[in-house]
Amino acid sequence: MPPVTNVPESQPIPKDAPLEEQVAALIETLSNYIEYYHGGVVKLVDFDGKWVKVRLGGACEGCPLTETTLRGWIEGTLKQFFPQIEGVENVGDATKTTSTG
Repeated sequence: MPPVTNVPESQPIPKDAPLEEQVAALIETLSNYIEYYHGGVVKLVDFDGKWVKVRLGGACEGCPLTETTLRGWIEGTLKQFFPQIEGVENVGDATKTTSTG
């Protein structure tokens, strides 16, 4: 696999930033990679300290591997960095502007 280049980078966030900001920054970073490599997007909708609600969109919409992306990539990465997270829920299409969750 060629080295990663041209992937948009997220802004660094201080380690003492509130947990929600840290989670949002990690989701933004994941979204950058998902968009670059697969044409999909992930957006943070809500975080209550234990559960993360996201919207998957772009190429993820209708993709048969959306659940794998959600569980394996997004939830797995978030739990690796934030073990207090119990789970991640997809609440719909990231291109919609109204909340469904």
